Amino acid sequence: MSAALAVHENQAPYLSGFAVVEDKLAARGAPWLHRIRTAAIRRFAELGFPTTHIEEWKYTNVAPLTRIPFEPAAELPAGQVAETLHGRPFASLGACRAVLVNGRYCRELSSPGALPQGVRVCSLAEALETEPNLVEEHLARYASFENHAFVALNTAFLEDGVFVRIPNGVALEQPLCLLSVSAPDGRPAVSYPRTLILAGRDSQAEIIEGFLGLEDSLYFSNAVTEIVVGEGAVIGYAKLEAESDRAFHFGALHVRQERSSNFTSHSIGLGGSLVRNEVGVVLGGEGTECALNGLYLATGQQHVDNYTTMDHAQPHSTSHELYKGILDGQARAVFHGRIIVRPAAQKTDAIQRNKNLLLSEDAVINTKPQLEIYADDVRCTHGATVGQVDPDAVFYLRSRGIGDQEARSLLTYAFASEMIDRIKAGPLRARLGEALFARLNGGPHDDSR
Repeated sequence: MSAALAVHENQAPYLSGFAVVEDKLAARGAPWLHRIRTAAIRRFAELGFPTTHIEEWKYTNVAPLTRIPFEPAAELPAGQVAETLHGRPFASLGACRAVLVNGRYCRELSSPGALPQGVRVCSLAEALETEPNLVEEHLARYASFENHAFVALNTAFLEDGVFVRIPNGVALEQPLCLLSVSAPDGRPAVSYPRTLILAGRDSQAEIIEGFLGLEDSLYFSNAVTEIVVGEGAVIGYAKLEAESDRAFHFGALHVRQERSSNFTSHSIGLGGSLVRNEVGVVLGGEGTECALNGLYLATGQQHVDNYTTMDHAQPHSTSHELYKGILDGQARAVFHGRIIVRPAAQKTDAIQRNKNLLLSEDAVINTKPQLEIYADDVRCTHGATVGQVDPDAVFYLRSRGIGDQEARSLLTYAFASEMIDRIKAGPLRARLGEALFARLNGGPHDDSR
């Protein structure tokens, strides 16, 4: 049997699992959501898991995931999870915190804090009951499952998640932390975290979305986040992926920007065995601004894949993208960044860069910056670099009495710290700096501990 055929055949556990849970979900859910879920599982059945024959997945083989019989993650007592999370630096990053455990909202671990009037942070299941028209208008409208098997799978099993609504003109003074915890109960388990964020006109917020797993656990986290950035809104978003060393993580972030809005994303990848982070932003209004920043660290035999799409749909939009990678051991990484400039998007200004630092001769990066321009009055540039620690800089530091390994660690830290310094959320920025310093100086690999 070919590897491609095996990948497709291993859909069976997910298809049978959907049949079991959908009767329960359909009985208590809205008909429109039932239709979306059934359409999603039907599409997943048609697509199958992606193979390396597909250009977008050429360098990422998901066969190791498909060989494992993952079962739907169970509900666990909040106390059991809280005890495990206690003391982990990334488990508490803000006064306002919403927590998912195995994809389900956990009230006991969540602490909404003092939010401005009209701001709502709650369970997605609750929002489906109390604000059904608003949720129906936006949920599953930006993260399309038509050509994406993992988004289809998440949508098919859509049951709960986090819902955030920020009214027009409201500014959040403190970062909002959304934490998704994977806690399998001794067996390989899959969870489907789902997040919907609606930022109204002229609103402002900093949002941190973190993904953590219990130490040394084998699990599969398949997450989808949708964000609507209203006209004139300014939204900062940071994704922290700090899964366990054995975990599989597939995350999709889809953003829709309205006129004169500003959106900044920071993607930080620290853990996981096989990780794929996708970011898709549609600059759908005139005068929009977007910045995508990323930092991924991989060692051992980790595989990290970043796939980004910046879609300029209207004129006078600006985007800047910078992703940096640090690879050691036999790690593998992929960066595929697309900038699309639609015919109507005249006066677009777009810059895309990918820089990589290889600390080992066995580490490999496949990088592919890509421009698709269908307008004639634009300014777009892209580029990628791959290199090692500068020997001249090492020599200079050693001439000042600094040891060889310490010099290399300092230079590597300087390479990465540019990305950390860009994060506005102070608690996350500080803890990332500490985790990076510890890791480069022989600290524990699992930075979520």
